Amino acid sequence: MKRKLGDLAIIVKSKESVEKIDRNKYVTTENMISNRGGVSFPSSTAPKQKKLDTFSKDDVLVSNIRPYFKKIWKASFSGYKSGDVLAFRTNNRAILSQEYLYILLESDRFFEYMTTTAKGTKMPRGDKEAIAEFSFNLPSIAIQKKRSHQIEVIEQKILLNQQINANLVA
Repeated sequence: MKRKLGDLAIIVKSKESVEKIDRNKYVTTENMISNRGGVSFPSSTAPKQKKLDTFSKDDVLVSNIRPYFKKIWKASFSGYKSGDVLAFRTNNRAILSQEYLYILLESDRFFEYMTTTAKGTKMPRGDKEAIAEFSFNLPSIAIQKKRSHQIEVIEQKILLNQQINANLVA
């Protein structure tokens, strides 16, 4: 059954006052890594404003600038983000699991859609209204969990191999 992203997920718009920012919990487009590489901490910049956008553990963060770089991360903790990073969260986990939402958003199909509907030429930005119209086939929750588990296992193996390779170089 075809569904629209905006019917099943929200772009989180929460803000919180901050006295001092922990750069190990701050996500910007600069410290997000291209080609689904996650995030590199600490961020090189610290925001100056006192009220920051927030994200929660398991939110799916996507860079909204130059979507063709495919910058995405499933948050492993709660923290703060720049306004150029979108945080997605399912609004009904009985219909769409957060893990499957991540799979949908990391797909080439989503990034191609986001790129073709982006606004601007020099620094294209995703169009939030168009993003909400992104349509996809939604399998049962049981199939969502099975597929997301399979992909999670593969991604954990890739991460482990990257860590092993980094240790071999050091």
